[in-house]
Amino acid sequence: MGVDWSAAAGTLDVTSALERLELLAEPVAAAVRELDDERIGVTEIDPDLADTAAFCEKYGSPLELSANCVVVAGKRAGEVRYAACVVLATTRADVNGVVKRRLDVRKASFAPMDDAVQLTGMEYGGITPFGLPADWPILVDSEVAAAPAVVVGSGVRRSKIITPGELLARLPGAEVLEGLGR
Repeated sequence: MGVDWSAAAGTLDVTSALERLELLAEPVAAAVRELDDERIGVTEIDPDLADTAAFCEKYGSPLELSANCVVVAGKRAGEVRYAACVVLATTRADVNGVVKRRLDVRKASFAPMDDAVQLTGMEYGGITPFGLPADWPILVDSEVAAAPAVVVGSGVRRSKIITPGELLARLPGAEVLEGLGR
């Protein structure tokens, strides 16, 4: 198998996501199926504990091995440009520096929750870099890419994905950026 999920998983049992596709939102399951990589793990959790701080506290998963995926939007010449930013939970995405420059927009901000949910087909609090719209860049902080394993959303609040950071860096549309997380 070649991946040790235990450091990031805390007290949770993790199995191959390919064996438990029912725990993933549909676009996420489709992406995981297409990647066909046994290093993508999934674990079921209490959906009321999906938010990072509560999840880490309850299941003993280190905050520094949890990654948040946030949807950012900016406008240029009337066109809305979206991106997903993946940063460690111990940092915040540099939306008005790194992201704004990458999207080439005047101002960037977190996309409204309703837009993020509708455009991704995922639940709020479960948005993940897997299965996002194909035309969105996935901006991955270099610290996430270097992590041996990180916890990310699964598209739904009742489970989490655990995967090597370098796999996130190789997702279609992914770009690794220094200083994305501050």
